[in-house]
Amino acid sequence: MTQALQQIRRGAELDEVVLGNGYDSHSGFRDAFVRTFGEAPGRSRDADCVVVSWLEGPLGPLVIGATERGVCLCEFTDRRMLETQFAVLRSRFKCAIVPGENEHLDKLKTELTEYFAGKRTKFDVPLVYPGTPFQEKVWNGLLQIPYGETISYEELADRVGAPGAQRAVGHANGQNRIGIVIPCHRVVNKNGKLGGYGGGLWRKQFLLDLEKGTKGLPFAP
Repeated sequence: MTQALQQIRRGAELDEVVLGNGYDSHSGFRDAFVRTFGEAPGRSRDADCVVVSWLEGPLGPLVIGATERGVCLCEFTDRRMLETQFAVLRSRFKCAIVPGENEHLDKLKTELTEYFAGKRTKFDVPLVYPGTPFQEKVWNGLLQIPYGETISYEELADRVGAPGAQRAVGHANGQNRIGIVIPCHRVVNKNGKLGGYGGGLWRKQFLLDLEKGTKGLPFAP
């Protein structure tokens, strides 16, 4: 269905799409298409979807997602918030979530592989991360924290124009849907302790060690 949607968006004739994707009838294809995307093929030439894929990494598998505009998801598959994040994606983007690949996911996989190998300090893949105005301020603030550095929740609150709102900043950190790339792991407690991390503190420590050049073998508790 993802391939069919891409073909339709590129202007392919419907007969070609139906037969080329293994369907014998327009009605069968239409029913499957509507179940997946919520609207008929003929009204989908401008439609988008969130395409999701899987990436094995040194900290365990990641589920990654992207629209035609850029990456919108990068989460560890064992994170308890994952189902909630999928629900938020559906709500924010008003479109289906389907398995597949696109150019942004290919680029993200390459950049994450380079990052984990210690060969990349900045991600260039385009990102899309709609949220509340406050969430977007916090996530934009996270993107300004340099590789290999950390700041406190208090400092991040000051930077986004919300002094004293450390708890709200911490909550927005926890709602970040594009882990590692939007580096919420670079925010720690004022006393230097790690604070929280949705992927687990052992992963947060690994990422910070990686960026400081002191990476050890990852291990799960």
